Formats: sequence, C-alpha cells, structure tokens
Amino acid sequence: MISWRRPGLLVLLLAISVGSVGLTGVSRGEEMAVAEQGRAINKTGAILTQRQRPAPVNEVLKERLEELLPRLMRETGIDMWLVLNREYAEDPVYFSLVPDPVFAARRTTMLVFFDRGEEEGVERLTVSRYPLGDLYEAAWEGGDLEEQWLRLAEVIRERDPQRIGIDTSRHWAVADGLTAGLRARLAEVLEPKLSKRLVSAEELVVRWLETRTARELEIYPHVVALARSVIAEAFSERVITPGVTTTDDVAWYIRQRYADLDLPIWFMPDVDLQRQGGECEADSPFCGGSDVIRRGDILHTDVGICYLRLCTDTQEMGYVLRAGEKSVPKGLVEAMAVGNRWQDLLTAEFVTGDTGNEILARAAAVAEAEGMEFSIYSHPIGLFGHAPGPTIGMWDNQGPTPVKGDWRLYPNTAYAIEGNVKVKLPEWDGQLVQIKLEQSAAYDGTGVDYLAGRQTDWHVVR
Repeated sequence: MISWRRPGLLVLLLAISVGSVGLTGVSRGEEMAVAEQGRAINKTGAILTQRQRPAPVNEVLKERLEELLPRLMRETGIDMWLVLNREYAEDPVYFSLVPDPVFAARRTTMLVFFDRGEEEGVERLTVSRYPLGDLYEAAWEGGDLEEQWLRLAEVIRERDPQRIGIDTSRHWAVADGLTAGLRARLAEVLEPKLSKRLVSAEELVVRWLETRTARELEIYPHVVALARSVIAEAFSERVITPGVTTTDDVAWYIRQRYADLDLPIWFMPDVDLQRQGGECEADSPFCGGSDVIRRGDILHTDVGICYLRLCTDTQEMGYVLRAGEKSVPKGLVEAMAVGNRWQDLLTAEFVTGDTGNEILARAAAVAEAEGMEFSIYSHPIGLFGHAPGPTIGMWDNQGPTPVKGDWRLYPNTAYAIEGNVKVKLPEWDGQLVQIKLEQSAAYDGTGVDYLAGRQTDWHVVR
C-alpha cells in the first residue's frame, strides 16, 4: 500500500510557504489568511518557476517509468508497447511518457517499450529524429523517414515480442492515439507473423494514466491547495462588491488569477448564483444562473488547473451576507452538512475491485434511504482533468454507464468526488437550494482521503 502522507524532500520543497493555503472549512480569520496568502503565493516561492519545474516533473516520470510501467505491462500481458506519433497529431498518452520540456512529437517520434523480464526490466527505446534524454536509449537517429520505419520493424523483429500493444480503442479516447495513417504504415513494414501479434494497449494505457505513484501522491495535496486558495480569494470581499460585480467578472478574475500565477486551467472557470425567489425544481439538473451579485446570494464555482502534470477539479460554494447579517444563515450551514454527508456516503462505498456502476448503485441506495435529493457524477482525475478510470454516475445518467462505468476501482488512484444535493431552505420559505460540491481525493485501497481538505464551511463575502 502506498501512503502519501509521509514527508519527502520533494513535497517539502514544493510546500515552502504554502502552509494552510487553500484549506476551506476553517474559521473566518483563517479564511482571510488564506485569501491573503493566495495573493502572495506567487511571491513566496510556493509555485515553482518555469525553469524549476522540469526537475520534479522528470523525477516523477523516472519513478513511473522504472517502477510503475513494468508492473502494469506484466499485469496487462503486453510484451512490447509502441507509442507512435507525428507532430501536430500526438497520441494523448505521449506527453505522459516524455521528459519536460517536450512540446511536440517532432516530425515522427516512436517510443518502444520492451519487457525483458523481472531481472532486466523494461527496455525504453526511441526510434526518432531527435533524442529524448537519459530516460530513453536511441535505437536510431536520422532524417530519412523510410529508414526510420525500417529500423522500427528491425527493432521489433530483433526482440520477437508475442503481444505488441498499440494505442487503438473504441471506447477510450486516451487509448486511441494511433492515427489511421501510422497504423497502416506499421502494418506495411511488419511481416505477417508480427502483424498478427498487434493488440490493443487499451488496458495498459488506462492503468498507466489512472495510477498515481508515491511521489505523485506527495505532490498532489500541494497542487490542490493552490487551486483552492484562488477560490477562497475570489469568493471574498476583496473581489466581490455586491450590486456591482457580476458572476462573469468573478469567473474571469479566477481565470486571470491562475494565469498570473502561471497555473494553467483546463477549462473556463464557471461562476453562478442562486437567489431567493429563483427557480430550482426537484427535477432540475442544475440550479443557478448569471447575474449581478447581490446581498443574500448563494455563489458556486467550478474550476480546474494542471500543475506539475497533475490536474485538479473543484467546486465550492459561497454566500454574500445581507446587511446586518454576521454569519451564514443556519439553513445554509445545515445544507452544507447534508452535502458533506452525501460525500461520506459515496466514498464509504469505494471498494477495491468493484466497478464504478456498483459503487454508484450502493451509494445511491443509502442516500435515498436517508431521504436525500442528490445527483452523483464523480470521475477520475490525474494527468487529465477528466481522466480514465471508473465513471461513477453522469449528471445526465444516474444509472449504469456502459464500459467506463464497468471499469474496476484500483488502489492508488485519484477522483473528483463530484455531485450535488438539493435542500429546502427555511430562510427562503422552503425554496430548494442546490449545494454543488467537488473535491479532489485519493483512494489508497482502504479508504478515500481528500488531498487538501474539503469544504465544510461556506466562503463568506462580507
């Protein structure tokens, strides 16, 4: 079992000056400190510069290639794995396999992984015009494309693998990166005996992308905390002036703030509000809309960043105090508690080997038994924001999801615990309000742990 709570040199380096950044569900004084530190994190060294990032990224990649890949190739029965790319049409898995900084598969780049057995390990070769550093041995370097393809065929022939994995998949986009042109050319250069050994590397690709190593799980809490710190800052009076600031203003503030911090987003941040007298029906998939923010409004945001090749996906809630209010209304405090209870019911059903559909069905049954109005649409995260792995419900399908919902749960994987509950708010004459929550968490084989805490208290705009 991998533990990601043990201290490590790399995580200590990354966590310098970060401390409690981004941990909501705290006191107001702490929340204000979070916002202050959120504004200062680009000045304290908490976020690495572009020049500093390749070292930890490549350290993690080395661990993944040396320790994780051999195990996964043997588990999935792949003797040789081919990842073939052309510039501007890179395989989705390619950038998870090459060191930083690499920005493209220049011309045609071929990666070859061959399992030589337990003692010798996995051989890592590149048959490419340009080298890829110490992590790969160059089996060919040159400028003639025809020679390159012939050399690839020779490399395969010399090793005589029995099952040659290629990235073709009907259901998983991340495992379907081999283009039709490259697939056809590969078949042309291989003799029929070897062509018959080509198999889909689908299972290997999904397992490679969904599995987190010990070092990644050390780093991940830091990445999530940085993402959450900007939410704490955005949902405060530093950014929001009731009657003036719009939801779009806040969304663009969040986008710009991440840009200023050099933390790339992977989708446009969303900010919406719910208001007394607004529409929120029991059968509405989502409640809320865009408008000028006013006192008494409920706020919601959905944001995600990728940093050091790890992605986050976060949804949190805020409240704008009315004139004379000193704290969040009791009904909203209780509504947040219902949302946290829903999270607990879902994560309690995470069991190694069970499918996403099985986890969904059990969690839905216990939530229904408690009388909750809820929706579950949780998904894996990692090297992609919407990463491969077991789908646990869809916002537009609360029943079984074919194929992706049938994928089984493995240890040392990460998830966006995403969904919502609807609660009648006494202070709004029983109007339904929707508490939309999403927090990044990891599963170690025995339980789920939120990587940088979770929201249990409201962000407050005073």
